[in-house]
Amino acid sequence: MGAGHDHGHAHGAPTTGTAAAAYRGRLRVALSITLTVMVVEIIGGLMADSLALVADAAHMATDAVGLGMALLAIHFANRPPSGNRTFGYARAEILAALANCLLLLGVGGYVLYEAIHRFVTPADTEGGLTIVFGLIGLVANTISLMLLLRGQKDSLNVRGAFLEVVADALGSVAVIISAVVIMTTGWQAADPIASILISIMIVPRTWKLLHETLDVLLEAAPKNVDMAEVRAHILALPGVEDVHDLHAWTITSGMPVLSAHVVVSSEVLNAIGHEKMLHELQGCLGHHFDVEHCTFQLEPSGHAEHEAKLCH
Repeated sequence: MGAGHDHGHAHGAPTTGTAAAAYRGRLRVALSITLTVMVVEIIGGLMADSLALVADAAHMATDAVGLGMALLAIHFANRPPSGNRTFGYARAEILAALANCLLLLGVGGYVLYEAIHRFVTPADTEGGLTIVFGLIGLVANTISLMLLLRGQKDSLNVRGAFLEVVADALGSVAVIISAVVIMTTGWQAADPIASILISIMIVPRTWKLLHETLDVLLEAAPKNVDMAEVRAHILALPGVEDVHDLHAWTITSGMPVLSAHVVVSSEVLNAIGHEKMLHELQGCLGHHFDVEHCTFQLEPSGHAEHEAKLCH
């Protein structure tokens, strides 16, 4: 490595363990519950002539696909890095979260379509049977939500699965309420109205997840990292004259990374050495910011102008 250059890493090489991997078992249980309830609701929908139950079963089927994709993403994300994929397949989790967003938006559109159809062609729904199967779905979804509650705070991938189960639970509540209204008043329009409410509840949460997912794919700075503050902390270190090519992005949930070229006075570098300077930088960022992997290039004064001339 040439004079004036040095590279440091805050925590060594990046690992392939992702935030969602710790919740693999819980995702499997949630998937099993979802598939079981889907079958139960299809049977219940046919028995009760309830389009709402059948629609909710279709919603469950979409969620089953989403949960399955989340599990596949964890499998690929934890494969080791290779020569041409230096971060392994960690980004697969984010791609799965994006796919889940599209699925959720599709479900919202489908529910809205079914609701409009129900206004045009009302059905004679058997309210009592619908309530029974709706309660079964609600209990099962509540169990899945409890399994995924902690993981959705750590991983976008798990959050996508969690939001799908939330949408299912809300769907079950809407089915139950509409069935109660139909039983007590005979007002069949309660069913399509409940379906519209389901679609309205799905979209805002999905939009938020989509925004966070696109931020990762577009390599925006992690939401908990203020780049101006990072720059200020680096410049506050003794001997640091400038910082440029400062970048921070997220590979996948729980894996933020940062790189920077730091200009240090020759006097300070000669006095404390490159290794000590790297420790100072790593200690500064590690103490104030939650960044998994930091890479620094130390440069003497005037080196940036030298690099600029080489580029031209």
